[in-house]
Amino acid sequence: MIVTKRIYEPVGERDGYRVLIDRLWPRGVSKTAAQLDEWAKAIAPSNELRHWYGHDPAKWEEFQRRYRQELDNAEAQAVLEALAKRARRGRVTLLYSTKSSEISNAQALAHILEHVGKRTNAAAQR
Repeated sequence: MIVTKRIYEPVGERDGYRVLIDRLWPRGVSKTAAQLDEWAKAIAPSNELRHWYGHDPAKWEEFQRRYRQELDNAEAQAVLEALAKRARRGRVTLLYSTKSSEISNAQALAHILEHVGKRTNAAAQR
């Protein structure tokens, strides 16, 4: 199971594996308080994409397309596959810092991970 959550929300006992998916460390959050299991910078949007997007709802569809394109490399795919595998065994919480939760990289990444998980499951069943 994959869920998303702002890093500023309290840590929950049901969070499972906690992964920060932002390239920059969130302001005002200590590493101790974050209680991360992983900081997955390899699957965070690039600075260029992040600045271009600016959480403009009109750019959401194009952001998702460009983000998927950025994730089309061996390092990112390895991280995605590992997270999808982990999500099959338990909850994975994707942590992000933006206030725009519905149009965040976390939402885009959750959808991407669902597809990676389905593809990985199909390959494992062959």
